[in-house]
Amino acid sequence: MFDEIMAKFAGSPGQQAVVRLLLERGFSVNESGRVVSGGIEIPNTQVAAEVGVDRRVVDSTTDALLADDELRPIFHNISAVPSLRDLAPVLDLSVLTVEVADAEASGIVAAITGAIADHGVSIRQTISEDPEFTDVPTLSVITDDPLPGEALTEIREMAFVRRLELE
Repeated sequence: MFDEIMAKFAGSPGQQAVVRLLLERGFSVNESGRVVSGGIEIPNTQVAAEVGVDRRVVDSTTDALLADDELRPIFHNISAVPSLRDLAPVLDLSVLTVEVADAEASGIVAAITGAIADHGVSIRQTISEDPEFTDVPTLSVITDDPLPGEALTEIREMAFVRRLELE
């Protein structure tokens, strides 16, 4: 779907940058064409500064999103999900980040979280990056306790795992 959305803005790299930011940050566009996070409006000048475009590019992008019958419901309903990943050091949580060979393969999350659960470790949150939004999608698993070495070895030996990182 990401490719189809970006194709609608193929003639404007600036508009593509705005769309990418909205998707990555989970910002939506309200009926008035304002960029919002929940009920909080984000000034178009700030959106423009973040992606390095003029404010008018943000205006034209939100207008185009509202005018498109396919995109309007997507950008009206998108929302951000809070992540414990950056808070993990402050909250004394552990983070396992897994890079896989084929992020679109089925069963990846189930296999990794199953291995962690089999070792009696409680999972607080999983965050799976969408392969359409990033070149190297990862799965982050935030746990209450550090993972035992046996669990890490088991996960590392899974055929689809390319790389592990512990934080």
